[in-house]
Amino acid sequence: QVQLVESGGGLGQAGGSLRLSCAASGRTFSSYCMGWFRQAPGKERQFVAAISGSGGRTAYADSVKGRFTISRDNAKNTVYLQMNSLTPEDTAVYYCAARESGLSILVFTTVRDFAYWGQGTQVTVST
Repeated sequence: QVQLVESGGGLGQAGGSLRLSCAASGRTFSSYCMGWFRQAPGKERQFVAAISGSGGRTAYADSVKGRFTISRDNAKNTVYLQMNSLTPEDTAVYYCAARESGLSILVFTTVRDFAYWGQGTQVTVST
């Protein structure tokens, strides 16, 4: 089992940047596909980005492609989401998620693919 703790959320300005971090417990972090999802008020949780266990493969939602970058440091058991060119539409609670994937290079992109979730961190983007 893995526990996830997000940090780095807060208030950002349109056109600005924020970086989210997610620290994971456990000794097999590199065997987990990690993902970021977000949920705005009144909306369903939606996929943002994911990265394979080794970090060699990534996937992004079309709405963030070219603006957000997911990365991981397996030595620190941490995954990051660098968010640039923020817009008010990026305002949401952001969740870190993990799915055990062994040595697979696959990335997963749906809510039901992920078994472990953090508590979420609020990101608010002002105009």
